[in-house]
Amino acid sequence: MGIREDVFLESGPHVGDLIINCLLALTVVCLPLTVGAVVRALWSRYRITSRRICVTGGWQGRNRTDIIYSEVAKVVTIPRGVGLWGDMVITLKDGSRLELRAVPRFREVYDYIQGKLSPQAQKASGSLGKA
Repeated sequence: MGIREDVFLESGPHVGDLIINCLLALTVVCLPLTVGAVVRALWSRYRITSRRICVTGGWQGRNRTDIIYSEVAKVVTIPRGVGLWGDMVITLKDGSRLELRAVPRFREVYDYIQGKLSPQAQKASGSLGKA
């Protein structure tokens, strides 16, 4: 019998990201941002559990990345949408990075992830900007 895995967050990107980017499409210059937001809204999914971080994304949601907390070297958050959602960049010990865009409840998610990290990773992690 395996170790129990509790789900903290299972969600797609925050809907506010899609709404704002759709409004920005009216300027035509921001059309690429709108396309990116639509693709994220359709196919990106975040699953944060007691054992791992799982991100599904890419075209038609065909790419999946699983990270266990012991692999994480640093987590940096960037508030967006007046602080209602935010972006996270997770840096692994091998130097590779995983970006989570428009994470709902990102402060709670960050605190949860922070509690699972090693003391060295906790010290290196933080937030950029204020919202």
